[in-house]
Amino acid sequence: MKKYFGTDGIRGEANLDLTPELALRLGRAAVRALSGRSRVVVGRDTRESGPMLESALVAGLLSEGAEVLSAGVVPTPAVAFLTEDLDADAGVVISASHNPYRDNGIKFFGPGGVKLPDDTEHAIEAAFEGLEESEDARPVGSARLVDDAEDRYVGHLLECVNLDLEGHKVALDCANGAAFRVCPTAFRELGALVETIGVEPDGTNINLDCGSTHPERLCDLVKSWKAEIGFALDGDADRCICADETGEVRDGDYMMVVAARHLLERGLLHPPMVVSTVMSNLGFYRALEESGIESVQTQVGDRYVMEHMVATGAVVGGEQSGHIIFREHASTGDGTLTALILAGITMETGETLSTLCSVMEKFPQVLINVRAKSGRRLEPDMPAWATIKRYENELGERGRVLVRSSGTEAVERVMVEATSERKAEEVARGIADAILKDLDR
Repeated sequence: MKKYFGTDGIRGEANLDLTPELALRLGRAAVRALSGRSRVVVGRDTRESGPMLESALVAGLLSEGAEVLSAGVVPTPAVAFLTEDLDADAGVVISASHNPYRDNGIKFFGPGGVKLPDDTEHAIEAAFEGLEESEDARPVGSARLVDDAEDRYVGHLLECVNLDLEGHKVALDCANGAAFRVCPTAFRELGALVETIGVEPDGTNINLDCGSTHPERLCDLVKSWKAEIGFALDGDADRCICADETGEVRDGDYMMVVAARHLLERGLLHPPMVVSTVMSNLGFYRALEESGIESVQTQVGDRYVMEHMVATGAVVGGEQSGHIIFREHASTGDGTLTALILAGITMETGETLSTLCSVMEKFPQVLINVRAKSGRRLEPDMPAWATIKRYENELGERGRVLVRSSGTEAVERVMVEATSERKAEEVARGIADAILKDLDR
């Protein structure tokens, strides 16, 4: 089990859990664990702690002789793209994604812009704990600014899509995060009429009542402005949530179904398969099955989705939360690319997003996060599992129960789907109460 890395890198409250000292040490350990591979792209989001942690991390990289290419404030998928485009050995993103501004995180990409496998993260942790000061001076690395990082990334996005959005109204919520410039720029380059919110970052307002975790403002904008479609990104812009023309939220499950069916109808879904995580809705799996598309499940985390996509050859995959991977174009979830592709599908077909999404009927789903005062985590031998099993048997094929420990924070996640909201809430609450009783006993 990894000690520092969670589902998506190392994350915690900046200057408390995630300190400059830790970031510096992590930079040193990463160079050593990557066997001396030393050309590293570094990017960050708009949090006020970003420059502090970036400076410390870069100092650690440089002290081990690395060549650092600083991309500044750019989305996570931009770092993944630049890692490959600049022929770097690794990429590092300083971001806590959808978390509040006080949190921050550090996550790595390997060659080709692919997130590191568990074995490599274990190696970094081992190097981190085994670091010793050398009595001999070591060569110092070099650092330079990639001053055209945004232009390179936007150019890449435009090469991925063949769209003419001239005159089409698109609403965007950039979460006051890393894509506050590049996402509107990409849409405007394609001729779209763009109305934006969440494009005034001040270091403390990232994800604050906006973005993919708070799509209400986007929905209001779509309705008031009469936009044809809307998109909300998260703080580091690797995920995207849609709002259709009626202002209804459409999550990653809907987007994957719409994209996969569109590719299938054009003979471009080879193999006819979508890779998703265990968090996807039952309605998602039924919609794929009815369309003749196979589904493959992985554990939560878009890097696990990508690993299965590579193994199976799948070209579409992702998570309900909006991490969507189009493997032909990207090596990780990319919110802006997803938005461009979904907008393109609606324009190409002439159908509204609500019509395209009507092929999927979503099961009512309830998610409860259980956080114990004791700080304990759910263990395999706890009595709560008997309660979970009883509810699973009760639901049978008319629903689903998923209980998992979060990889990014100290909570247990209880997800229940059923044929009615009332039943899903009843089962989820019963399981959550049983877990909390075990954890705080």
